[in-house]
Amino acid sequence: MEVNDGNLQALATYLQQTLSTDLTQRKTAEKYLESVEGTQNYAILLLTLLSKADADVNIRISAAITFKNFIKRNWRVVEDQANKICEPDRNTIKDQIVDLMLSMPENLQRQLSDAISIIGREDFPAKWPNLLPQLVKKLEVGDFHIINGVLRTVHSLFKRYRHEFKSQELWTEIKLVLDTFAAPLTDLFNKTMELAKAHANDPVPIKILYNSLALICKVFYSLNFQDLPEYFEDNMQTWMAHFHTLLVDENKLLVTNDEDEAGPLELLKSQICDNVAMYAQKYDEEFQQFLPDFVKAIWNLLVTTGPQVKFDILVSNAIQFLASVAERQHYKQLFESQDTLTSICEKVVVPNMEFREADGDLFEFNPEEYIRKDIEGSDFDTRRRSACDLVKALCRFFEEPVTHIFSAYVTQMLQEYTKSPSTHWKNKDSAIFLVTSLAAKSKTQKHGTTEVRELVNVVDFFRANIAADLQSPNVNEFPVLKADAIKYLITFRNMLPADVINAALPCLIALLKSESTVVHTYAALAIERIFTVRLPNGQPAVPAETVKPHVEALLTNLFGALEMSGSEENEYVMKAIMRSLSLMKEEMVPYLKIILGHLKLKLILVAKNPSKPHFNHYLFEAMSLSIRVGCKSNPTEVTAFETELFPPFQEILTTDVQEFIPYVFQIMSLMLELHKDCPEPYMAMFPFLLAPILWERLGNIPPLVRLLQAFVEKGSAQIVASDKVTPLLGVFQKLIASKANDHHGFYLIQTVVEHMNGAALQPYMKQVFTLLFQRLMSSKTTKFIKGILVFFCLYAVKHGAPALVKMVDDIQPKMFGMVLEKLYVPEVQKVSGGMEKKICQVGMTKLLTECPPMLNDYKNFWVPLLQALIGLFELPEDDSVPDDEHFIEIEDTPGYQTAYSQLAFAGKHETDPFHGAVPNAKVFLAQSLFTLSRAHPGQLPGMISTGLDATAAQFLQGYMHEAKVTLA
Repeated sequence: MEVNDGNLQALATYLQQTLSTDLTQRKTAEKYLESVEGTQNYAILLLTLLSKADADVNIRISAAITFKNFIKRNWRVVEDQANKICEPDRNTIKDQIVDLMLSMPENLQRQLSDAISIIGREDFPAKWPNLLPQLVKKLEVGDFHIINGVLRTVHSLFKRYRHEFKSQELWTEIKLVLDTFAAPLTDLFNKTMELAKAHANDPVPIKILYNSLALICKVFYSLNFQDLPEYFEDNMQTWMAHFHTLLVDENKLLVTNDEDEAGPLELLKSQICDNVAMYAQKYDEEFQQFLPDFVKAIWNLLVTTGPQVKFDILVSNAIQFLASVAERQHYKQLFESQDTLTSICEKVVVPNMEFREADGDLFEFNPEEYIRKDIEGSDFDTRRRSACDLVKALCRFFEEPVTHIFSAYVTQMLQEYTKSPSTHWKNKDSAIFLVTSLAAKSKTQKHGTTEVRELVNVVDFFRANIAADLQSPNVNEFPVLKADAIKYLITFRNMLPADVINAALPCLIALLKSESTVVHTYAALAIERIFTVRLPNGQPAVPAETVKPHVEALLTNLFGALEMSGSEENEYVMKAIMRSLSLMKEEMVPYLKIILGHLKLKLILVAKNPSKPHFNHYLFEAMSLSIRVGCKSNPTEVTAFETELFPPFQEILTTDVQEFIPYVFQIMSLMLELHKDCPEPYMAMFPFLLAPILWERLGNIPPLVRLLQAFVEKGSAQIVASDKVTPLLGVFQKLIASKANDHHGFYLIQTVVEHMNGAALQPYMKQVFTLLFQRLMSSKTTKFIKGILVFFCLYAVKHGAPALVKMVDDIQPKMFGMVLEKLYVPEVQKVSGGMEKKICQVGMTKLLTECPPMLNDYKNFWVPLLQALIGLFELPEDDSVPDDEHFIEIEDTPGYQTAYSQLAFAGKHETDPFHGAVPNAKVFLAQSLFTLSRAHPGQLPGMISTGLDATAAQFLQGYMHEAKVTLA
C-alpha cells in the first residue's frame, strides 16, 4: 500500500464505516482493515491520516485508536507468528512518532503516547536508544502542551517498574533511565514550582501547571518504587519540601464546582500522599526526619476535607498513608496515647465509614460500580476500605484499646438504629462495617475471613444484628442493610457454624427476588460461596440434602433474577447457577430440560453482542455441567442436548462469533466423547475444522485439537474412508513446527497413533517421523524433547518396539543409537505428568525386553537405558531448562485473538492407552525382564551386575521381589 491520496481516502472511508450504526457495514469495514493490516505502509498510512489537520476529527480519532490497537497487537515479534509490521515501517514509526505525538491535540496525543509506551516496552532501551534523549530534549522547550505530552509518555513507559520482578535486566534499564532522566525531572519540578508560584492568580496557566506537577509526581513514584535511587536520596530535601508545600497550599482557582470529579488539586495531593506513603513504608530510615511534618499535614488534610465524592481518592490515599505509618514499629509512639486513638476513631475512621448520599445513588442507579467497589475491590481504594485498613493497622499494636473505643461507637450506633430504624438505618450500616473491619484479622479471596480477632464474637453479632435482616419477609425493605447482612455472611462464611449457614439458605433464595440489583447479586454470590464451604472433615457445609427441598425455588429465583432489568447478564447469578448444578448433580436431572432451555435462550441473546466475558464463561460452564449431569447414568441422552444446542452453535460458527467459538468446540468435544462412534452430523463438520483460517486464531488451537482428538477417537475409520488423513496430518505438521503449539501437535499425533488403524496410517508414518527429526535438529526445546519421547514410547507400545527401531533406522541407518544416546538416556528424566511417565516406562520396558536389536546392534545402550528407566521410576523430575531457552506461553502472546478459556466442567478425561492392562509399571518391568531372561538364560544377570549402579540395582531387586520373580 503506497502512501498516496487514493489509499488515504480509501482508508478514511473504511474507518468512517467502522463507526457506523449498521452492524453489517461496520463488520465489513473491520474485516477489510484486518485483511490489509499486514501490508507494508499500513501503519504509516494511519499516522499520515491522523496527522492531517483538515481531516474529519472523528476519522482522525478513529485512525489514532486503530493505530494504537494495531501496535498493541502486533509490535511484539512472536516466534512462529506472522510479523505484520516490516522493519522499514518499524523504523519509520520510531523516527516520526515522538514529534508527531507532541504536535497533536491532547485527545490524539494520549493515543499516540500510549502507542509509544507499548513500543517502548518491547524496544526500549536496546532497540530504541534515542527515545529517552529525544524526550528529555523536549522538556526544555517551555511549552507545557509538549512537556505534558512527554510526561504522560514517560509515566506510561515507567509505570511498569511498579510491578515488575527484580532482575539484573530491570536494574540496568532503571539505572539508564535515572542517569538520563532523574536530573531533568528534578529541574523541571523546581521550574514548575516557581512558575506555579508566579502564576498562582492566573486561572488557565495554574491548572496546566498543576496537571504537570501531578504527572511529575507520578513519574517520581515509578522511579522510586523498586529501590531508593542515590540521586533521589541526595535530593530528598528538595522533593520533600515541594511535596509538603503542595500538600498544605490551597488555591481557590483550583477548587472545582463539580462534587463528583476530582480536580487537579485533589489529584496532585492524592499522588503526593501515595509518594510519601511509599517512602514511609519502604525507606523509613531515610524518610524519618520528614515524617512528623507529613503526618501533621495529612492529618490536617483529613479533618478539613469534606465528604464529597471528588475528594474520595485524596482521602483514601491520605488514610492509607496513616495506615502505612501506624503499622511500622518505628512510629508506634505517634499513636499510643488514648487521646490520639480516640481522635483518629472520631475524626477519621467513623466519618469515612458513613454511608453517604452519593453511595446511595451509586447503590441504586449504578449497581455494577457499587458492587465493583464494595465487594470486588477496584483499582482505587474507597474511603471505607482505607478506613478499614487503618483500623487493621492500629490493631497491630493497640488491639485492645482500639476494640474498646470502636465497640462503644458500635453500641451507640446500634442503639440509635433501634430507636428509629427508618431514619437511622445508616447507623447500623456503619456499625456492621466497623465490626467487620475490627473482626477480620486475615482473609483470602477464596475463603473469605480465615482468622478473627478474639475480642470480637462474630457469631453472637450475627445472631443479634444480622439474622433479622436476612429473615425479613419484605425482600425490598432496607436494601442497603440487606446487602450488608449478606456481605457479612459472605465475609465470615468459614467462621460461622454450619447450622447458621444452612438456616440462611432459604433467606438467600428469597432475597434473589429483591428488586435491588445489589441485593439479588449479593444473594447469588452468597449462595455460590456457601456451596463451596467445607467442614474440617472435608464434607460440604451445605450438603445436597439440605438444598434438595429448595431446588425448585432456587432455580426459579436464579433464572428470575436474570430477567430483571440490569441483571440480564449478571455474572454472579450465572455462577450461582453453575455452582448449584455442581453441588446438586443428579438431583438436578428432573429440571435439566428447563435449565437447558433457559441457558439456550440466554446464549442466543448474548451471542448477538458478547460483552460480559465472565458471564459468558459461566454460561458455558453451566451448559457443560448440564451435559455431564444429564449423561452420567445414560450417555445416549447426549442426543437431546445436541438437538437443543446444535442450532445456536451452528449460528455462532456461521456468523464467526470469535469470543464463543473456543467454547463451542469444547462442548462439542464433550458431547462427541459421550458417543460410541462418530455420528454423521459431526462428520459433516469435519472438513470445516481442518480449514487453515480457523487455526490462525491462537484461542482456537487448544479446543480444536481436543475436538479433532475426539473425532479420531470415535470416527477414525470414517476419517480414513473419507480420505481425510492427509489434511489431518497437515494440521499436525503446522502445529509441530511451532514452539508455542508443538505440544498440541503431539496430543494430536498420539491420539492418531492410539486409535487409527495401523495399516491405514503406515504410509504416512515415515513422513511424520522425518518431520519430528527435522524440527528436533532445527529448534530443540525441553518441551519438544519431552513430547517426542512420549510419542516414541507410545508408538513402541502400540506397534511394537522393533517397529519403532525400524522406522528410525529406515530414515538413516543406525540412527536409533543416536536417539538412545542423545534423547532417551540423558533426557527422559525431564518427562512430567503421571500418564506421560507411565507411557515412557512401559515403552522403555518394551524396548528393553521385546526388541531384538537392543541385544544386538544397540547392546551397549541396554544397561544405560535400564538405568534411565529406573531413574524415571525413582528420581524426582528434572525440571531444569537451558539458560538460552525461552518458552512462549500461549496465554502471554500478544494479539487481538480471543484467549483460550478452558471450561473446568467440560474437561477431557485422561485416557489410559493400556486399558488397565498395566496397573503397575514397575511390576511390568520385572515380569518382562523375567520373560526375556528365560529366552536368554544367564545373559541378563551378568549385564546388570557389571553395568547398573548399586542403588539402581537395589531398586530393581525390589521390583523383582514385588513381582515374585527372579532372573534366569
